Amino acid sequence: MSKTSLRSLCQWGVAAVMLTAGSAAFAQVPDPDPNRQVPVGEGTPSANLPAPRSDYDPAPPVPAPTVPMTGVTQQAGVGGSQAYGRAGVLELGGAGGFAAAPNYTRFELSPSIGLFVVDNVELSLLTGFNYFSVGETNGIPSTSATEFKALVEPSFHIPFSQYLFGFIGLGAGVNYVTNHDAGFALQPRIGANILVGRSGVFTPSLSVAYSTVDAIRTEAGTVLAVQTSYGMNLGYTVMW
Repeated sequence: MSKTSLRSLCQWGVAAVMLTAGSAAFAQVPDPDPNRQVPVGEGTPSANLPAPRSDYDPAPPVPAPTVPMTGVTQQAGVGGSQAYGRAGVLELGGAGGFAAAPNYTRFELSPSIGLFVVDNVELSLLTGFNYFSVGETNGIPSTSATEFKALVEPSFHIPFSQYLFGFIGLGAGVNYVTNHDAGFALQPRIGANILVGRSGVFTPSLSVAYSTVDAIRTEAGTVLAVQTSYGMNLGYTVMW
């Protein structure tokens, strides 16, 4: 036998052995089990988790603002235990005054009631009865009208001494001029509270009044339509 034939025979023998070994190896790998599951990642298999249950943990309490349970006090003023500006002090009275804008004047009477809901903070109901008078303008004869107003005003009172307070407030509400529609009214105020006698309070103040229907009309047309006016009031109240 030649060397070339012997070499070919050896090569065929080696290939046959490798094919036989490979077939045996593939035959030893089992088919995958479809019922066997393994976790993906670092989690825990669902079957090993604890059973779900409802959680009824109570909610923590929330904070709430507090105010003194004083109600309306009695005998406030000199000789009593309650001074002006303390929570529970009731204030009754009113104010009168005037306001001016180009071509008209206004006189006002304003009964009021107020209660200090917390120290130095008062919530008031301000009512107003205003009489307008407009002089002759551009040949249109003079005319007049009456306005009714109701405002809710929170105000802050600053004590400068036992007898003198400064205050600032902002009233908002509605107003109505006779023979016209009702509208929105806004009135910021600044002034002083001066204690007089045992329980009296004298209150001078300056105000800026804004109204959406502050108008006076006649058969000849609108005489004056005022949206903003400036005024000064002198008030007197009694605290309880």
